[in-house]
Amino acid sequence: MESPKISAPEGDAERDAPSQWEREGGPEPSTGNNSILDFRSRASSDVGNSNGVYGPLPLFLRESSKSFRWRWVPYRLRHFARAIAAWTKGPDPPQIQKIKPFFPSVQEAPVRLIARYCPRPIHRAGLLTLFIFCWLLTFSLVLRHSALAGNIKGYGKPQPIWCGASYWSGGNSCGLNGNRCRPFENAYQAFRCPANCKSVHVTTPHAVGGKDINWRPFVVGGPTEETAAHSTSQYTYRADSFVCQAAIHAGVVSNEKGGCGVVALTGTHTNFTSTRQNGIESISFDASFPKSFTFLSNISSSCIKDLRWPLLAVTVIFTTLLSLCTASPLVFFPTVFTMLFFHVGFVSDPPTSNDYASLSSIIIGRFLPAAFVAAVFYRYAVKLQQQDLNAYIERTVLWLGGAWVGSLNNYTFDFIPIQRLTPADLRAQPGARLALVIIVVSLFTIALGQVWYLRLEGRLPKYLGIYAIFITFLVVCVIIPPLNLRIHHYFLALLLLPGTRIQTRPSLLYQGILVGLFINGAARWGFDSILQTTSELRGPDGPLHSSLPNITSIIPTISNITFEWALPPLKKGYDGISVLVNDVERWRWYIGEGQPQKTFERRDQGGVEYFRFAYMRGSGAADFTEAGIWSSSGGWDGGKDLGG
Repeated sequence: MESPKISAPEGDAERDAPSQWEREGGPEPSTGNNSILDFRSRASSDVGNSNGVYGPLPLFLRESSKSFRWRWVPYRLRHFARAIAAWTKGPDPPQIQKIKPFFPSVQEAPVRLIARYCPRPIHRAGLLTLFIFCWLLTFSLVLRHSALAGNIKGYGKPQPIWCGASYWSGGNSCGLNGNRCRPFENAYQAFRCPANCKSVHVTTPHAVGGKDINWRPFVVGGPTEETAAHSTSQYTYRADSFVCQAAIHAGVVSNEKGGCGVVALTGTHTNFTSTRQNGIESISFDASFPKSFTFLSNISSSCIKDLRWPLLAVTVIFTTLLSLCTASPLVFFPTVFTMLFFHVGFVSDPPTSNDYASLSSIIIGRFLPAAFVAAVFYRYAVKLQQQDLNAYIERTVLWLGGAWVGSLNNYTFDFIPIQRLTPADLRAQPGARLALVIIVVSLFTIALGQVWYLRLEGRLPKYLGIYAIFITFLVVCVIIPPLNLRIHHYFLALLLLPGTRIQTRPSLLYQGILVGLFINGAARWGFDSILQTTSELRGPDGPLHSSLPNITSIIPTISNITFEWALPPLKKGYDGISVLVNDVERWRWYIGEGQPQKTFERRDQGGVEYFRFAYMRGSGAADFTEAGIWSSSGGWDGGKDLGG
């Protein structure tokens, strides 16, 4: 039988028939309620057909209703902003980054070996406990041996001193004629210096005759040409020299291992020479100073030298073994963090303290808040990066190696001429501005790479929001009038660590370095405030930028010199004048104590003398002038502060 033919309704057939538009190759006209939408979809390119049948789509039809509230923004700018927003969202689906290890069987071998012989969690927990106990025992025994000061025959147990210890304070801190810093001579002290003292610099100007010394080791004096071939007892140093740096300069102790010695105070000395020995160039001073010291030679000592390098080897070995044999980030990160923190605090860069009991108190007090911050690091950066990471050798080289580089930044980054990120320090430190530019450019380049990977994972909009909050917070800190923003090691790590959560090889390195910087900053300096007053930034010896005395008359002769000065401004709280002669306070004058003048007799016949003046409030002095020079011939060179 023939199948019945089903014909379409007349209306449908008429609708399905080719229209004149279709026969001519043109678009099919829209019908019904969708005419506007269809017209928009076909004409969104703003280009008509060859016959120019239709033209550009009106602007109000090109945009969604959500963009109407931005109609005051030019269309091209809105279009560009939408393109940027779409780009930041990244590809769809996101491309999650995961490290594919080189030679995976080799990198996973230690973890598989432990899993084979310690299959149960309780076994692995016991092995970890034994491992930590072995490190703690070894570390403690070596540290205890290093802490033993030993004995110097005839002088007793050496006193541990820090790298910047000296026998004289700057300005007028030692009082009139230096009486607060007595005795001047006939005194001995056995001392012990730590390692790496050569890297310590003065960070505020220190007066040495006509020079202001800053941002360098501080050693004044040393051997002359006549005494260079003799024993260290002939090497004479000015009393404000850093004792440990002077001992390195004289060869009594080494910079790498520290050591012990005996200081002998030798009283007044004239003409301290400049020499370069053992990596330290001393400073010359061609006048007399009431207090000086030398180092005794041929002493019998059982001094234990600084064992920071053997202790470094111990902790490096243990942390490396842990990194190679641990798959869990929850085991790896807290253990390594703790080992590095106590190594920095007790060994590589300890805070200044008098003994190991006080040092232990400081380190434990700083570790507790640091551990809380480390937990935040783990939750929002470390765990997300190292989850399912099985490239254990690469993690050891990149992450753990970076952590050691950051933790030992007093060695690894010591070549960078930046101590503090403050405008005054950047102006004073040679090469600091160029170094800062290089650092900023490097960080910007690294940030671009991290932005790209965050975009690939579809996380860029979220992290842009996080860093917008950070930047807003920093701007608010900058504009608070009475306070100054100071970026510390730990705070720099807090700012940059969130952007290292991606599992890439560069991120492993960056995160390790930042964690190390945090550890060094927290263990060495603690959680100092990022907002500090001007006096806190200046420190106890920094310049006050105060008014300087007005010296109205200077009458020099060969044997004496007379100064007259204007009265101090009482409205500013000044009530007196302090006068330094050869960097020692020799005169104080207060309002009501006679005429504002003083005649000084030459102390050293045939020698040069240096004068500095400062206003006083009570016994405290403000900024001293630059040095005026009274020559042996009776001439006067006052520089810019005391007249030409």
